[in-house]
Amino acid sequence: MAKSILILGACGQIGTELTMVLREKYGNDAVVASDIREGSKNLMESGPFELVDATNYEAIEDVVMHYEIEEVYLMAAMLSATAEKFPMRAWNLNMNSLFNVLNLAKEKKIDKVFWPSSIAVFGPNTPKNRTPQHTLTQPSTVYGISKLSGERWCEYYFNKYGVDVRSVRYPGLISWKTQPGGGTTDYAVEIFHKALSEKKYTSFLSEWTKLPMMYMDDAIRATISLMEANVATLQIRSSYNLGAMSFTPKELAACIKAHIPEFEMNYAPDFRQEIANSWPASVDDSSAHQDWGWTPKFDLKKTTEEMLKNLKSN
Repeated sequence: MAKSILILGACGQIGTELTMVLREKYGNDAVVASDIREGSKNLMESGPFELVDATNYEAIEDVVMHYEIEEVYLMAAMLSATAEKFPMRAWNLNMNSLFNVLNLAKEKKIDKVFWPSSIAVFGPNTPKNRTPQHTLTQPSTVYGISKLSGERWCEYYFNKYGVDVRSVRYPGLISWKTQPGGGTTDYAVEIFHKALSEKKYTSFLSEWTKLPMMYMDDAIRATISLMEANVATLQIRSSYNLGAMSFTPKELAACIKAHIPEFEMNYAPDFRQEIANSWPASVDDSSAHQDWGWTPKFDLKKTTEEMLKNLKSN
């Protein structure tokens, strides 16, 4: 069925790939990409693009009206490591952009919203292993505080105004197509580039830091399948836990070493270690399995093979 979609933050790590997959699925003209800067040649030339500041309500409304947009994917955000350096800028971007989109839906100018949350909503007091869907959330980072606030507002707008807003708590995401965007799990992307170019890498997280991670193909598939899910089956309107695999930098290094025997790994934890220490080692995503049939396809071994194969050929 034809639909008109707007992606805010289309030039970011997730937005770039999400845009291309949605254009392939629904047609290039049906998916309007937007950001405050221009993106890759492929993204710019494959379909409509608009320069839009996600914190500017009127600018978003103009695009929504012009293209008769039905669904908005709000991917614009300042991520964890960068947000610690610019707290108020991060709060401003992460929260105001969400209010803009929720209010457009409240006013019936759009039908459906996707907004990503994160494992950053959890904190140092949250159970570390198989973190439950409903548990203690006391984030200790600027990014986590904004994401937890966003979850509460999403549920409020659903309950109060009937806004069809859908969300997942992304784990760390691994992709070969785009550069890292300032997150605490970025080591798991940088390591592949360095393994191929320099045969060595220094991790900014300690060797024993286990975190939930996901290959980007799975993340995109989860996002779209949640948006396509029957509204009657969705029980959670804050944000769904989303899982695939959990590993440490040491385990990832060993997996890469199986393909590149001369690869060397070193460790020099920095300020991002404290952020990572407040996050889960794994999450219980059984609600996503039950409500909309979520199942990951990529584990650590398969992810490592895909990353090395694609980065070599590109």
